Amino acid sequence: MSTRKLISVITPCFNEEENIQDCYDAIKELFATKLKDYDYEHIFCDNASEDNTVKELERVAAQDSRVKVIINANNFGFLRSMFNGVLAAKGDAVIPMMPADLQDPPELIPTFVDYWEKGYKVVYGQRDKRDEPFLIETGRKLYYKFVTRFSKAKIPVDAGEFQLIDRKVVDALKLFDDYEPYLRGMIAQCGFKSIGVKYFMKAREKGVAKGRFFLLFDLALNGIVSNTTVPIRVGLVIGFLMSILSLAYAAFLLALFLFNGRSDVNKGMASVMIGLFLLSGIQLFFIALVGEYVASIHAQVRKGPLVVEDRRINF
Repeated sequence: MSTRKLISVITPCFNEEENIQDCYDAIKELFATKLKDYDYEHIFCDNASEDNTVKELERVAAQDSRVKVIINANNFGFLRSMFNGVLAAKGDAVIPMMPADLQDPPELIPTFVDYWEKGYKVVYGQRDKRDEPFLIETGRKLYYKFVTRFSKAKIPVDAGEFQLIDRKVVDALKLFDDYEPYLRGMIAQCGFKSIGVKYFMKAREKGVAKGRFFLLFDLALNGIVSNTTVPIRVGLVIGFLMSILSLAYAAFLLALFLFNGRSDVNKGMASVMIGLFLLSGIQLFFIALVGEYVASIHAQVRKGPLVVEDRRINF
């Protein structure tokens, strides 16, 4: 008699009291129908919620042992909380990110499983279209294309953490020692056989979105710093070119002085000031960029814990 395969579903959450029941019901229904030949565990990773999310999780876990809960002692960010959930998962396959608000459709999971059974170790969801303003969606796409184009590993365009990964990939992820884990990039670096499935990402129906501008900006910088050194190289090239142009301009002014016997300092003051502000702006930009890399190194070297857990339920 063959053993049923176990699939682990990870749901990081923060102040999601309105969505816990719906998310639980959606996954339960899925494994009761289309995935009835598989066992599952649904791991909720709470990031020190300030509403009744923990009470909702305790209630759901009390009635279903397949629901497992990790309650963090503080808010460590959803990336670290999610990765901690992946490390705790026991499944033959793991879905690292099933959002509590169900913006990523759970009905896509059977398709993920089908490709997994065909031998793909990574099946990632690709957000072909989003239910959000045009400018925000365009900005996201440009960012994804930039990271994909210049990262060490080829991160799929428009792919997030909503994907299915094989146990071999999970074991490979355990080899990473990253204080700020950019999971989609880490999965791409593992290099297993993968395939994408396009889908429409719908708008949140309940609760307030946690992806505020500064959070998204922080995640974007983390993705760049974690996966590419191209911005630093760009700064090197621009600095070199500006130095060459400055020397050429100085030679040009010297030639004017030698041939004309005078220098039009006052007439050239505007161009000097514009050049000064331009160079200062470029310098400040790249100093700040280098600061991001230094801050990332500083956080990694200090070796703080991935998360600090308050308690676990049903483990």
